[in-house]
Amino acid sequence: MTSAVQDLIFSALDTFRIELPSWGFANTGTRFGKFVQAGAATSIEEKFADAGEVNRLTGAAPTVALHVLWDLPNGVADVSAIKALEAKYGIKAGSINPNLFQDQAYKFGSIANPSAEVREIAVSHLLESVELARRLGSRDISIWDSDGSNYPGTQSIRRRIEWTQDALSRTHAALAPGQRLLVEYKPFEPAFYHTDIADWGMALMLAYKAGPQAKVLVDTGHHYVGQNIEQIVAWLLHLNMLGGFHFNDRKYADDDLTLGSIDPYQVFRIFHELLSDGGSATQEVAFMIDQSHNLKGKMEAAVQTVVTAQELYARAALVDRTQLAELQDSVNLVAAEELFRGAFWTDVRPVVREWRRARNLPVDPLAELYASGYVEATEAERGKSNAGSVSRYA
Repeated sequence: MTSAVQDLIFSALDTFRIELPSWGFANTGTRFGKFVQAGAATSIEEKFADAGEVNRLTGAAPTVALHVLWDLPNGVADVSAIKALEAKYGIKAGSINPNLFQDQAYKFGSIANPSAEVREIAVSHLLESVELARRLGSRDISIWDSDGSNYPGTQSIRRRIEWTQDALSRTHAALAPGQRLLVEYKPFEPAFYHTDIADWGMALMLAYKAGPQAKVLVDTGHHYVGQNIEQIVAWLLHLNMLGGFHFNDRKYADDDLTLGSIDPYQVFRIFHELLSDGGSATQEVAFMIDQSHNLKGKMEAAVQTVVTAQELYARAALVDRTQLAELQDSVNLVAAEELFRGAFWTDVRPVVREWRRARNLPVDPLAELYASGYVEATEAERGKSNAGSVSRYA
């Protein structure tokens, strides 16, 4: 590759950051059971240790997303411990994720529960999450609301809109300057008739209603089969309402598969839209991973995901957008598509390895993980605790 191409890739990788999910290092499962891994993290410190190791290997993941109920069960009392872990493992707390689905009180909903008392419990949790983010210096509070109903006529859809809107508006009012409220959407599961925030349009309108510090969060798995996600991204960028992503991959629905394992071209197309204005949009968009692997090793999957994201981002940076615009304007369909596809099919791995070498990072992060003995050491250290693990989430 030419030096100009290398410079493009180096520049892209120098600014690319993607956040790790704390829950991605813990034992998780499906609706039918949990599959225990000997080396899975069993405490918040072990999650920070694992995230710090992934960042050391890849140089692109300096923050870890925290789930309030799983990672901060004592609320603000846990803040000092988190700050100590940040200092110890060289990785910062990232987005704060409230839990609006696990409490038994939420059987019929959280912020849109017919019970005003339950709605108040949920809003109080959201307000606590904002305060936790403020004390930890975290910018984003990412809300996934699983509320909805399973049977027609059993709930008032319009009243639930009002309750959801009220909860998000109250949460937005508590934000400090610089904080953001990210509103996620999902068309189904666990609510199979109607979900209160089912698509990007609903999330967009709720964010608008909540206030200027609210944006939309796109989970790549939260779409119907065949949906054009990059078009959604383009619209949200156009409206300055794209807050961030939860990256994963899927074959059918919300499968939580490793990024790029099923459709790497889709990830490339999304990154292209993000870079279409020269990359200025990416400065405010949070790249986050939302994967919980049950079959792959936790550490291997995390490293593999970050490396894949870096490679696909580097490919998207190679698109000659000036030439592409000329071909688009002249409606030269084949040439435009070939230029676009050419960037996708470019093998950027040699240049990415050179970037790693130049930045004093392991040239092959996955090989370095295996060679370091980290996986074996954590399996030996945590194996006994994991053997007795029974909780689906940690």
